[in-house]
Amino acid sequence: MAQHLVIGSGPIGSAVAGRLADRGESVRVVTRSGSGPDHPLIERVAADAADRARLTDLARGAEVVYNCANPKYTEWAKLWFPMNDAMIAAARSAGAVYAITGNLYGYGPQPGGLMTETSPLAATGRKGRIRIKMWQDALASGVRTVEARASDYVGGGANSVFSAVILPALLKGSSSAMAPADVDLPHSFTYTGDMAQTLITLAADDRAWGKAWHVPSVAPLTIRELTDRYCALAGVAPLTLHRLPRFVMRTAGLAVPMAHELAEMDYQFYAPFILDASLTERTFGLTATPLDVALREIADNAAATAARTM
Repeated sequence: MAQHLVIGSGPIGSAVAGRLADRGESVRVVTRSGSGPDHPLIERVAADAADRARLTDLARGAEVVYNCANPKYTEWAKLWFPMNDAMIAAARSAGAVYAITGNLYGYGPQPGGLMTETSPLAATGRKGRIRIKMWQDALASGVRTVEARASDYVGGGANSVFSAVILPALLKGSSSAMAPADVDLPHSFTYTGDMAQTLITLAADDRAWGKAWHVPSVAPLTIRELTDRYCALAGVAPLTLHRLPRFVMRTAGLAVPMAHELAEMDYQFYAPFILDASLTERTFGLTATPLDVALREIADNAAATAARTM
């Protein structure tokens, strides 16, 4: 029996599983395809995360069930609730802690863009309301539960405005790129490794249960500053960034489903967006990994990908 059940093998799920296995604990990773990190203490299983009976069986003996799943934006309303319900049921059956990889969507726009653990869950958009209900359902279940909330990710394999817009432009050798954001406003970025470490720490500490905590993240910086920092570290030519007018993505969303989903969350990129994790830092002694570590990971991944395609 595995000590830990990790649902999802993206950047967060893989990092959680890898860190647990590296310290000698057995892990079962569940994905639809059966993918996941390669490690002697990691068992990879193909299963549907919304299959309550199957997940309950796979969770038998687990101390923690980690929700590291990441359904497509366009399928959130369809998939998240059945998956969340199945994970809650699996954790309840096993007597396990339910540890959720969260985000900041539930807060919605906040005054000055600042979010703390005491900020109200005031989102009115669909995705924000989905995250709120997921958290409320977990709390109401009676299962020992905890959620770690992070901002936009940086790190190898992370999906963000940096990986979607800026990195592809750099890899193509472009001299400029158009970002769907005000690239000169302060924005918090979270290293994927810090999310994994925070999630593991919270799941193991009963002081954390029943609450949501913020992941320690580097000091806010602009997307332009992040890009310049990456270019200097990776030794590539600087990239000139331009702001895509906000109406463009919203107009595209009338016809393109993914653009519609992205436009719903654009308030995060056209106003300051600042994560305060000081409570987590004080309570658990966690700190953010230096930004250059995350950027070096991105650069190394990009170089490895380029080498494989040559």
